[in-house]
Amino acid sequence: MLIRIVRMTFKEDSVDDFLEIFRENSDQIKACNGCVDLELLRDLDNPNVFITKSRWINQSLLEDYRNSEFFKTTWQKTKPLFSEKPLAFSSEKYL
Repeated sequence: MLIRIVRMTFKEDSVDDFLEIFRENSDQIKACNGCVDLELLRDLDNPNVFITKSRWINQSLLEDYRNSEFFKTTWQKTKPLFSEKPLAFSSEKYL
C-alpha cells in the first residue's frame, strides 16, 4: 500500500477557492482506480496550509491517476492558488 502526502501552502485569499475545488473533486478522486482513501488535513498553526493524504494500491495506479486528464485539469485550477511550491512524497507503512 502506497501513502501519498502532498503539503500545499495557499495564498490567504485563495483558501476558499481551493476548498471549493477539493469539495467538487474529492469523490471523483476517491473513485479513481487504485485509490483506497483520501483525507484533507489543515495545519493547526498555518490555516492556509493543507495536506492531502491518500492511499493507493500501488505506484502504478497512482501514476495512472497523475497522468489522467482529470488530474491535469484539476491541477491546472489548483496550481495558481499556491503561495509556495507544494511538497509531495510517497511512502509505505514500515512498522
